[in-house]
Amino acid sequence: MKLLFDHNLSHKLVRRLADFFPDSAQTRLLNFSTSYDSIIWQHAKENGFVVVTLDKDFSELALQRGTPPKIIWLRCGNSTVAEVERLLRANFMDIENFESHPTAEVLEIWP
Repeated sequence: MKLLFDHNLSHKLVRRLADFFPDSAQTRLLNFSTSYDSIIWQHAKENGFVVVTLDKDFSELALQRGTPPKIIWLRCGNSTVAEVERLLRANFMDIENFESHPTAEVLEIWP
């Protein structure tokens, strides 16, 4: 599974989580750092990404448009790169189950 980290999450997560989530990307690395959510959504849909974000906008898009892409909504507020990495690693099994669930749209992860 590959993740697409929204602009509010560090590009450093791509390298730090490559062992769990290979082929992941971040919006800045794809030149989408100032793009609208709908553009990022479309790229994720066309390229098989699960979007990871800190804000509710993508969750609202998921409710409107369905999947793909699936959305992981981190409910930890502005956190360090290390804390976000820890949350994603700690919830790896839940993320795998979510990704394979046919009707799941949004996974909320709390600290």
